[in-house]
Amino acid sequence: MTLEITVITGMSGSGKSVALHALEDAGYYCVDNLPPELLGAFVALEHARHGHRAAVAMDVRSATALPLVPRELAQLRRQGVAVRSLFLDASTDTLLRRFSETRRRHPLSCETLQGGQQALEQTLELERELLAELREQSHVIDTSLLRPAQLLGYVKSLLPVPPDRLSLVFQSFAFKRGVPLDADYVFDVRMLPNPHYEPLLRPLTGRDEPVAHYLRQQPEVQLMLEHIGQFLDQWLQAMARNHRSYVTVAIGCTGGQHRSVYLVEQLVQRFAGRWNTLRRHRELDGL
Repeated sequence: MTLEITVITGMSGSGKSVALHALEDAGYYCVDNLPPELLGAFVALEHARHGHRAAVAMDVRSATALPLVPRELAQLRRQGVAVRSLFLDASTDTLLRRFSETRRRHPLSCETLQGGQQALEQTLELERELLAELREQSHVIDTSLLRPAQLLGYVKSLLPVPPDRLSLVFQSFAFKRGVPLDADYVFDVRMLPNPHYEPLLRPLTGRDEPVAHYLRQQPEVQLMLEHIGQFLDQWLQAMARNHRSYVTVAIGCTGGQHRSVYLVEQLVQRFAGRWNTLRRHRELDGL
């Protein structure tokens, strides 16, 4: 049986411990804060003990060795190990608030750079720079607006998907709450007819048939759906050939309840037969 390794990295305070708990609940053998230098030895040990699913968390506490990680992951893939890399991120404002609430010290807070001791905001920007290459090569999950239970659900939804196959993540969101940091492509659909202004439809969502019926009757909505579909049809094969594991397509409207939700549901139906597809409704999930 092929060994499957999930590597969790990301910003301090972004929820890596929660993600690791999700994997542990799913039966993964989990190790927190594994030094990157030991990744190869850890995988060899798992092979020797006939393990088949393991997860490791790495972060900026191993800052000096982080440049080794992309090369180590590439080597593992060449050896036939199924590698999934997840990167948890959050907005700087969110991370500042979380550190304030928990009164935790940032792992880099003792570092002294040019200019002396760095303020927390500057330290977070330094951390982003140190993790930039890992982020580029990982599936990103924006935890800025996620409750722990939502993050647990998001991580668990990724587990049945083979790590070496491209998966489409369709996500609806509300522009008034910010654009998701994990989006590869963002489509703004706020110019489309809005069911919010129909009194009977206002309390419903794009998953409800009355709203879906209303939007199906709008030519602009169907044209937008077709244009997004054609764009993805054109480029997904190229991204798969480039060894992309995940592509996150975010659809945004004003409130994240009607138009964006409907379009995500329709796009999932359109692409589910050809690609692994996942759906997320940022403003509705967990309600």
